[in-house]
Amino acid sequence: MRTGFAHLPLHGGKAPAWLFSRMVKLAREITCHVVAEFGPDEMLGRLSDPFWFQAFGCVLGFDWHSSGLTTTTCGALKEGIRGVDQDLGFFAAGGKGGVSRKTPQEVTLSCERLSADPKPLVYASKMAAKVDSAAVQDGYQLYHHAFFFSKGGRWCVVQQGMSDQNRMARRYHWLSSSVADFVCEPHSAVCCDTRSEVLNLVALESNEVRKASTEVARQTPDKTLDLVSRLPNLVLPRRHGVSGIDIDPTYLKKVLVQTYAAAPSDYETLL
Repeated sequence: MRTGFAHLPLHGGKAPAWLFSRMVKLAREITCHVVAEFGPDEMLGRLSDPFWFQAFGCVLGFDWHSSGLTTTTCGALKEGIRGVDQDLGFFAAGGKGGVSRKTPQEVTLSCERLSADPKPLVYASKMAAKVDSAAVQDGYQLYHHAFFFSKGGRWCVVQQGMSDQNRMARRYHWLSSSVADFVCEPHSAVCCDTRSEVLNLVALESNEVRKASTEVARQTPDKTLDLVSRLPNLVLPRRHGVSGIDIDPTYLKKVLVQTYAAAPSDYETLL
């Protein structure tokens, strides 16, 4: 399930090297402590909590409300557990930009060391990204995808999108423990300060839309294109005046035939 959202101001730049190196060390120690006390699945659960994750980034020393907290915290955690991930039974993959596209390869590499099947984890990573980028169209373009998983096969996703329109970032959290269906109500919480129009194709009430979309995808392209070409399309200009280009001769002829047949004697009758 998706476990929450977080809204953050979109900031540019990157963490200074001296700060990031300290964040890496502290992230490793905190993770080792949590895993030693409660196990790797507990760490997954905590990372999937948008409030705990935000606090975690603040404890590591990053700007408390910046969009960069997400990418830097995930990067510091991934770097911090490098070399001790197999001992912890806790692994990290993905990241910001082009690094996010390496998630399947990184997951596969870690699974090979565990002699585990990477396919379910790779599928979960791809589906979480697809849902938040395509099935939920909220105006935020994903640019960061981090995938954390345990040796037992449980996982969580921390990914983030940005909106050029409102200069905000939105962070999405996922946790595997209660996933029943990736495309029907996968969320358990939504945490955000702003509201806007959203096309949510994974909502329960969108079930018929999902069925129709699948049906359309299975029919021949020509049939779909023919239906689209016959859809009525009303586009109105900003100007108030009516000109010749606004008049459709087909409809004008129908009107003139009707008025001619009625032969109105005056304007009141015409109306």
